[in-house]
Amino acid sequence: MKTTLITGGNSGIGAAIAELLLVRGEKVVSLGLELPAAEHENLFGYTADLTDAANTAEVAAQIASDHQIDALVHNAGMILPNLLPDASPQDILTLSQLHLAAPMALTQAVLAGMEERGSGRILFISSRASMGMPTRSAYSATKAGVHGMARTWALELAPKGITVNVIAPGPVLTENFWGIVPKDGELQGKIADGVPVKRIGTSDDIANAAGFFLDDKASFVTGQVLFVCGGTSLGSLPS
Repeated sequence: MKTTLITGGNSGIGAAIAELLLVRGEKVVSLGLELPAAEHENLFGYTADLTDAANTAEVAAQIASDHQIDALVHNAGMILPNLLPDASPQDILTLSQLHLAAPMALTQAVLAGMEERGSGRILFISSRASMGMPTRSAYSATKAGVHGMARTWALELAPKGITVNVIAPGPVLTENFWGIVPKDGELQGKIADGVPVKRIGTSDDIANAAGFFLDDKASFVTGQVLFVCGGTSLGSLPS
């Protein structure tokens, strides 16, 4: 039975991907600040602060010891919005640890097993903001960095049967989104109107795309960035 490790698997997009995989009959290991609220015989929860390098290394070793990981979904993220005059260099360091260094440590912990089996899936959940967006200096920079790192890994790991891909969502109705945009308020409506498909995305929209990349049949697809964004990658959004 295939086992997928999902960071941020306890809520939002991560929880939606976990649910999809559990319905498929697969095992899911959720890693987040909190344990998942859902219960299932094939769902296993771990907690860690992925902005803490030592905590990340510790939990990575524990998960690798406890489970045979066949796929990783690097989904956990944080925004830290600020216009340039108020932005802090520390934001860059914090989000680099969360979006880049933590995924590297987790992947390194389980990579040997994937290489031995000659197969594996690594999937990053990035953001349309990687193309640039007001108030997103640290977030955009580190999410754009995800794309470069994923493509590098794709080239290195392709001969070993391991694919590496990226989903870059547009605006999605999650607690992360509502932490910045008042729920069901005027700005949310303005953002929805600015999306070419005239709605904001859902966690299931992203999970459906993830299901494709994680499938065994997707072995000929690697190094790709898929914008699941309602068309917002073709233009700009109100901020």
